[in-house]
Amino acid sequence: MFIKNCWYVAAWDIEVPQDAMLARTLLGEPVLMYRTGAGRVVALENRCCHRAAPLHLGRKEGDCVRCMYHGLKFDPTGACVEIPGQETIPAKTCVRSYPVVERHRLVWIWMGDPALANPDDIVGYPWHDSPEWRMKPGYIHYQAHYQLIVDNLLDFTHLAWVHPTTLGTDSAAAIKPVIERDTKGLGTLTISRWYHNDDMPNLHKRVASFEGKVDRWQTYQWSPPALLRMDAGSAPVGTGAPEGQRVPEAVQFRHTSIQTPETETTSHYWFCQARNFALDDAQMTEQIYQGVVEAFEEDRTMIEAQQKIMSQVPNRPMIPIGSDSGMNQARWLIDRQLKAEQAQASAAAGAHPVIPVFPVTPVGAV
Repeated sequence: MFIKNCWYVAAWDIEVPQDAMLARTLLGEPVLMYRTGAGRVVALENRCCHRAAPLHLGRKEGDCVRCMYHGLKFDPTGACVEIPGQETIPAKTCVRSYPVVERHRLVWIWMGDPALANPDDIVGYPWHDSPEWRMKPGYIHYQAHYQLIVDNLLDFTHLAWVHPTTLGTDSAAAIKPVIERDTKGLGTLTISRWYHNDDMPNLHKRVASFEGKVDRWQTYQWSPPALLRMDAGSAPVGTGAPEGQRVPEAVQFRHTSIQTPETETTSHYWFCQARNFALDDAQMTEQIYQGVVEAFEEDRTMIEAQQKIMSQVPNRPMIPIGSDSGMNQARWLIDRQLKAEQAQASAAAGAHPVIPVFPVTPVGAV
């Protein structure tokens, strides 16, 4: 089961071109996205209401989509506006239309009750299109449940073992993060780690204009169900970074990691690594992008193998350790919202709530 009443990412803006359509499964539901003549993104259920033909096998006609099985045509609201050979169109002849907002180069979609969709609740990623930052957008498809990816992102200790040549240093497993939890709305976790007088990770060394020991930082802001923003960087040791002073030569990044469930065992993953230096260096943009891809492939190998084992042995408990605190708090926030939505649905139906449980025993407790 997935949280429904929240904003999910459905695509980067470039994934929905003006002259084509994009089919994607989100939260187990088939969705079709395309742009109107004015450039606005439309998201419809990718299933013709007549005989369940996928609309992505149809064609765009102006701002509408025509099913190429029996010719029914649907407008951006999902209403059927034409049935070839039939003058009367029954009111129920329609497909679902989803609320969509395009912001900071991301296409956001609301999969739950459309009456609750408030664009003001969308988490901001201003470095995606700010002239003060440069980045290249990326996408990965995972053969794993999205919560396993969230677990990985909020577990800093794995950096030393999974990413020894990319993101990790020997100190990564030893330093404990500071975790702050805000329960307003869906909730937020802020997780911070400082490495004083430490080595730079290789991804920083490749682009830094200086050498030697550094004071470096990682500050995550994570929001359910799977939205991560990170401020990270390295500054020459003793130049005041821990006190808030970031000298010009400091290497600074803003990182995006966003997951949207595809199914119970597959996920979409959008990411980028933005920087505020060497803005006109296209080669550096590509170098940073490829470095992040290399590190994320290290993660994907482990997480997909983890999902495979869990699917084979679904009821085997996992033993918690101290570094699980961040992921446990994230799961607590996710479960809290799932329970709230199930309680609301059960109250509306006049039934007792049935709380879904992710079919893998959570690691430890909050």
